[in-house]
Amino acid sequence: MASVFKLPDLGEGIHEGEIIAVLVKPGDAVTEGDTILEVETDKATVEIPSPFTGKVTTVMVKPGDIVNVGDVMIEVDGEEAAKSTPAAAPQAKTEEMASPAPATENRPGVPTAPGQKNNGPVPASPATRRLARELEIDLSRVSPTGPAGLVTAADVRAFSDNKTTAPPAESPTGVAEPTAPGRPLVIDVPPLPDFSKWGQVTRQPLRSIRRATAKQMAVSWAQIPHVNSQDTMDVTRLEELRQRHKVGIEAMGGKLSLTVFAIKAAATALSTYPNFNTTLDIDAGEIIYKDYCHIGVAVNTPHGLVVPVIRDVDKKSIGALAVELSEMVDRARDKKTGVDELKGGCFTITNAGAVGGGLFSPIINYPEVAILGMGQARWQPVVKSVDGKHEIVPRFMMPLVLTIDHRMLDGADAIGFLNFMGRTLSDPEAFLLSMV
Repeated sequence: MASVFKLPDLGEGIHEGEIIAVLVKPGDAVTEGDTILEVETDKATVEIPSPFTGKVTTVMVKPGDIVNVGDVMIEVDGEEAAKSTPAAAPQAKTEEMASPAPATENRPGVPTAPGQKNNGPVPASPATRRLARELEIDLSRVSPTGPAGLVTAADVRAFSDNKTTAPPAESPTGVAEPTAPGRPLVIDVPPLPDFSKWGQVTRQPLRSIRRATAKQMAVSWAQIPHVNSQDTMDVTRLEELRQRHKVGIEAMGGKLSLTVFAIKAAATALSTYPNFNTTLDIDAGEIIYKDYCHIGVAVNTPHGLVVPVIRDVDKKSIGALAVELSEMVDRARDKKTGVDELKGGCFTITNAGAVGGGLFSPIINYPEVAILGMGQARWQPVVKSVDGKHEIVPRFMMPLVLTIDHRMLDGADAIGFLNFMGRTLSDPEAFLLSMV
């Protein structure tokens, strides 16, 4: 008896993944628990175990394929497969055994009745799902002819042919329903030109992390009216403090960077300016105030940008934050960040100075309402008033850029928050004393 193996639920918010490696082929014998696939999600690579014991009959995916949760990837045949209970997916449990197709209807391409619409993902291969999207067909309306209720590409094409030739649907009164109105006015993006006309080109797939970043940035930019406020802060005394204590922090396993101090200062600023620790719920017409302080830190990795979250920053010491941040960065660069580590942030900090960057305008990490960008601190000549006279002195200056959601915050809010950050970072002793 054949059993189908579908992509399981890999965790909250993960809807798709990219096949990195297929470790079995048709004819291979597998045992329940054997790793058969490697799938890369937004932020991590996950090994997928087989929930069945038996012989692999069909492999429907290949490296590079994008699969959605519920997509059929492999078929396994054997008595053991029929009896096996699906294994728990990493970080989640999911039923993998597909229900058999209804016996009352098995003609390809015949639409299912409205009352027979399936609940949950429809069994179909990634290629079939891609074809359905191209033809704008709802797979739940297609009658399956494949094994164990699998919708095949032939089913989709047959459904498309029937839909094209079918007469207009009639309302209960016998009058044909009017054609649906055209889509709302949108700006159509023109197709890309053929770049190969001007020289050699190479195409590479948009990988999981970069694809996730592209989606997140598009949502943030489309939803949020961004406003920037920027200033340059004197962090000379903070740098002196950092230099005095960095060796001790390294002995604890951490790195005492300027980012660590900014994280702690931001936690205090969020407490002082609670409107920054909110989310705007447009649909409900409400503002969500958060009584916790979790701060995301953008980490540059060879695989793309990752924003893991440090929990309860307001309750942790500078030393503890330095150690946790170092461990978090290592996990991100090794692609070992857990899904839960990427959720629940209140505010994000991104430090372009770590890669030599200066002023820049970061995009807000939706659904947060603000983000702080740090530039590289540099020694600069600064005019200071000393004993009533103006003198040019060297100072360690760091640019800060605060981006806010103008639906929730105003320019005065941004200036107040940024000035608070400046005072805190410029006078670290007073800041540390206030924490006692």
